[in-house]
Amino acid sequence: MSRSRARKGRWIVVIRHAKSSWDDPSLADHDRPLSKRGRKALPRLRDHIKGLDLRPGLVLCSSSRRTRETLDGIRDAIPAKARIKLDSSLYAASAGRLLSVLRDLDEKVTIVFLIGHNPGVADLVDVLTADPEAGGAGIDAFPTAAVAVLSVVGPWSELQPEGVTLESFWTPRQP
Repeated sequence: MSRSRARKGRWIVVIRHAKSSWDDPSLADHDRPLSKRGRKALPRLRDHIKGLDLRPGLVLCSSSRRTRETLDGIRDAIPAKARIKLDSSLYAASAGRLLSVLRDLDEKVTIVFLIGHNPGVADLVDVLTADPEAGGAGIDAFPTAAVAVLSVVGPWSELQPEGVTLESFWTPRQP
């Protein structure tokens, strides 16, 4: 993606947290850390995000441990001046809740990263990229550490499928 393209319009980079661990059944779901596989995926995720050439002004991240650890693992791909907001309302949020958060963004924000959980992030991408004539969205699944890049036409307050395009979708297992 070229720098000139990245600076035009609005962009949402939707990131699902890396793989979490289930090793300690006494932990609450919110407190589960990344697994060994999740930590191993972080360098590839970070490198992919760097390669997007989209520098966020805002990073919205669920307050869960696994999303915070994912954020820490990609922090080198995020400008130091970017505002980072840990938001407990993003934990296990529905697509509707995520859409509401995006519609409430300050219009000065042109690029936002959203780090969250399934099924909310997958449903959000489905809702925003749905093609009624094709009967659905452009992706079939949203695995851990996957990244969907959406371009947006129009103001955040009017965010709707007609103004959103799925520009790319990447998973750590891709070559």
